[in-house]
Amino acid sequence: MTRIRTRYAPSPTGRMHVGNLRTALYAYLIAKHDGGDFLLRIEDTDQERFVEGATEIIYRTLEKTGLIHDEGPDKDGGVGPYVQSERQAAGIYLEYAKKLIEKGEAYYCFCTQERLDSLKTMVNGEEIMTYDKHCLHLSKEEIEANLAAGMPYVIRQNNPREGKTTFHDDIYGDITVDNAELDDMVLIKSDGYPTYNFANVVDDHLMGITHVVRGNEYLSSSPKYNRLYDAFGWEVPVYVHCPLITNEEHKKLSKRSGHASYEDLIEQGFVSEAVVNYVALLGWSPEENREIYSLDELAEVFDYHNLSKSPAVFDITKLKWMNGEYLKAMDFEKFYEMAEPYIKEVVKKDLDLRKIAAMVKTRIETFPDIAGHIDFFEEMPEYDTAMYTHKKMKSTAESSLQVLTDVLSLLEAQEDFSNDALYETLSKYVEEKGVKTGFVMWPIRTAVSGKQMTPAGATEIMEVLGKEESLMRIRNGVEKLRNN
Repeated sequence: MTRIRTRYAPSPTGRMHVGNLRTALYAYLIAKHDGGDFLLRIEDTDQERFVEGATEIIYRTLEKTGLIHDEGPDKDGGVGPYVQSERQAAGIYLEYAKKLIEKGEAYYCFCTQERLDSLKTMVNGEEIMTYDKHCLHLSKEEIEANLAAGMPYVIRQNNPREGKTTFHDDIYGDITVDNAELDDMVLIKSDGYPTYNFANVVDDHLMGITHVVRGNEYLSSSPKYNRLYDAFGWEVPVYVHCPLITNEEHKKLSKRSGHASYEDLIEQGFVSEAVVNYVALLGWSPEENREIYSLDELAEVFDYHNLSKSPAVFDITKLKWMNGEYLKAMDFEKFYEMAEPYIKEVVKKDLDLRKIAAMVKTRIETFPDIAGHIDFFEEMPEYDTAMYTHKKMKSTAESSLQVLTDVLSLLEAQEDFSNDALYETLSKYVEEKGVKTGFVMWPIRTAVSGKQMTPAGATEIMEVLGKEESLMRIRNGVEKLRNN
């Protein structure tokens, strides 16, 4: 059996779009599922779109997501260079284009831009240029004379006008197109650089790629790819086209959505493992009824035959839920390291930040959620005394005033302000009064936090606030209720 080899071949044009991350992930999983190789190839032949620093973003993103390549620009596996501009400089693409010319499968085209513009027609409101094979009929002498004169040229694929071309995709099945629809696409541009389509075919073959993963927007280009493979006499790889990713309005996920790239999501407080897990499910369904998978577990169960043909909806609410599950399961030390900057943005006082982190760990979905849970530690918010009334706790403003007045003297005498000691003292008070715990804890928690929802109970909050601050807040609560 042939060893599976897949590749991720990004263009260095900026941050990694979620769709590109999914392509890289699926290519990685297909290879690793069968113990194959995952390659990284940098496709930088489109110099106009090249963004400085984007190659570093690619390396950094693959490393952080765990999609470690077996071969690439930094790991030579014997089929390099792995950067297309270096391959172009080595003359690889021109060499193979000339082989097609020798076979009659490609030809030199010297047409000027003016002549090409004259071939344009309007189709469904769009301007389309279909080349008329004019230069295919140049004699050998004319071609040599033009080349000797230094005339600018491109090299075009010689596609038939009659008949049909069929190609097979492992997700979409057999797709057939009329050859009349296949333009004689440019293989080598006038600047000597290959077009995206041509470089892909040559590189994939020379690098031994067995499975090509890409978005289904490339489905229409596949017949052209196949004709190139056939023209060279090369084996066609397995095509795996992934469904489109849309936003909640079923429109293509764009940069304007605010969460279209991997780095956008990390900056918004998502963790890498959750993003990878969620992206894996955008168009693929595991056979078992579960959703949380580590990267190794995904590699074990991933079967690309289970990919959907329908567009996948990027549901930010679902991703937040999944991220929350990862935060809950995360080792506390790692969680604290990641949460600490978010806590310090809010809490400037000298409090036990680790205890605050422990309070919010199971209550947040993303790190920015922390602020809304802990802001009262830094500064007591303004609150309405109506919060002291709680039907379920059978708590009223009058009963709350009584509880706060009673416990104030108990807490003033309390030396040990640890959670356990405070809880023991207040539990005795509950027992003596013959009331439910919530009847006592609700007004205290309200007084020390000024919030209806807190990440921890009254005694845990007081332990972090300390005796002086806790008593001051309870006294203020008593004053508030008396003046109500």
